[in-house]
Amino acid sequence: MNKRIFSLCAAGFICTLATAQEKSNLQQDEDIQQLEEVVVSDSRFSLKRENSGKTVIKISQEELQRNQGRSVAEVINTKSGIEINGSRSNAGQNLSYFVRGGNNRQVLVLIDGIQVSDPSQIAMDFDLRLLDLNQIESIEIVKGAASTLYGNRAATAVINITTKSAGANKIGANFESSIGSNQSSEENDYNLSDFSNRASVNGTLGKFTYLAGFGNQYTDGLSAVIGEEKDPFNRINSNINLGYKFSDRFSFKVLGYYDKFKADFDSSSPQQDSDDYSESEQFRVAITPEYTYNNGSVTLNASYNTIDRDIYSSFPNSYEANSTVVDLFNKYNFSDKFYTIIGFNYMKSEATLGADTDFSTSDPYANVVWVSDFGLNMNVGGRMNNHSEYGTNFTYNFNPSYTLKFNDDYLKFLGSYSTSYIAPTLSQLFGAYGANPDLEPEEDRTLEGGMEYNNEKFRISGVYFNRYEENFISYTDIGYENSDDDFTVNGVEVEATVTPIESLIIDANYTFTENRDKVALRIPKHKVNAGIQYELLKKTNFGLQYQFTGKRLDIQYNPDFTSQNVELDAFSLLNFNVNHQFSNKFTVFLNLDNIFNEDYEELLGYTTRGRNIRVGFRLGL
Repeated sequence: MNKRIFSLCAAGFICTLATAQEKSNLQQDEDIQQLEEVVVSDSRFSLKRENSGKTVIKISQEELQRNQGRSVAEVINTKSGIEINGSRSNAGQNLSYFVRGGNNRQVLVLIDGIQVSDPSQIAMDFDLRLLDLNQIESIEIVKGAASTLYGNRAATAVINITTKSAGANKIGANFESSIGSNQSSEENDYNLSDFSNRASVNGTLGKFTYLAGFGNQYTDGLSAVIGEEKDPFNRINSNINLGYKFSDRFSFKVLGYYDKFKADFDSSSPQQDSDDYSESEQFRVAITPEYTYNNGSVTLNASYNTIDRDIYSSFPNSYEANSTVVDLFNKYNFSDKFYTIIGFNYMKSEATLGADTDFSTSDPYANVVWVSDFGLNMNVGGRMNNHSEYGTNFTYNFNPSYTLKFNDDYLKFLGSYSTSYIAPTLSQLFGAYGANPDLEPEEDRTLEGGMEYNNEKFRISGVYFNRYEENFISYTDIGYENSDDDFTVNGVEVEATVTPIESLIIDANYTFTENRDKVALRIPKHKVNAGIQYELLKKTNFGLQYQFTGKRLDIQYNPDFTSQNVELDAFSLLNFNVNHQFSNKFTVFLNLDNIFNEDYEELLGYTTRGRNIRVGFRLGL
């Protein structure tokens, strides 16, 4: 109750302060310059979308602000080709990243250009629950095999997250706060049980830039499994970003991140309420010096990351892990026609899994982008992966596209043939259960073909993909083994954005995913996302979002230790949001999720969120 009273009082005080300060500044500039959209993640250069050989998903700051109060996983889960299972459940629910029919260990997450992972996890994946949406500036997602540029695990998707940086003023501050309910479809009391707050200061003092932020989320009111006991989730986030521009050519940044959460969970076998909980703590520091010269630059991205995880349950355990990443690369632009990057990436992963374990990779790589005068674009590259345990393997990328220009419109045909590798994790190589130090890397090949049409009013794209896996690492009666079976996944992704009038934006995407050769748990064959955003008088924005998730299989464990596959019903969710800008510095918002209080399951036997409401504000000073 004290937390609720404090949050409400703080919100009221800041609202009053902001309104008083900003009454004289309610008029916005009506002239908004529309810049050509550029994408980065598929080439590591800033390219016009029309010259990119991929249909890169770009989540802007404006879209993130419209989703304030939601999680990073919830926002990403609205994009084509992606199903993040667990994002609609209890806030502490483990997340599964199903992209193009793959799983967690085939998705690579970058934060500010640097690979992040948790070497103590069986999948060695990064936990998106650690992140606060309000500290993020933008997100780009590239689907398909991308190990040429990004290395290990970049097989089905690369999620490239950029955090916020300093503003141009000498000093500035930002505050975000929201409160809401957190209940299942069987409840209707709308008690306040979800509290999120973040504050940051930033600025530029001559050649020096700085940003420091702190955030907290506390969520209660929902049980992990279908039951009565509530399982809270509590997270804190802090980050710092310091930069100094020594000259027009040389700059240096230091980045620091500290994230920690505690998540209560329940017994999974048998499924029942329990007092189990886990704690995860992460500290990460990075440096990014950059030297620019005529038509080029040399950049070093280096980081050190530590993660401690403790599990308190009937089977308690503690894990310690750290990773070191060094990525040195040279980018050179030949007259805006040839874009080249040559680099060397080193990673060392360590974890305590009963004993100290580690492995390292040392990968030279190169990539070339050619943008011709007659519409042909080419993105080609290769990487030699050198692993301390299994030796070497080679991955490559071939991504041509052809663009037809019609004044300001274009029609783009694209295709790609790319390979990736997924190195066996420390748990699979050296862990306590079924370890096999002779494992080879999984290999993943993605074939894509499609087209994209773009004009002033709408953009539409369609892509067919065929993903082929071999050397798949599976757990058998004798432990981890490379499977002799190969697997193929086919699919289609369609995306459309329509702007019939300046104040109205309609987005929609459809994904078809078919796993031919193996049972795919929790992956829908059909998925649809659609959204409408309407801006009223440049001050108020209304949004409606729809999501359809088709039938999928889950596994049910029986008391006699047998199991069987169970089909989960399809479901549809409808969400609403509205935000009103009192001034260019102060905005309030309201979200209403699952309007029709749909009763559904993400995971068999686990609770999902019903109709919930959230209100909050954003203040910049």
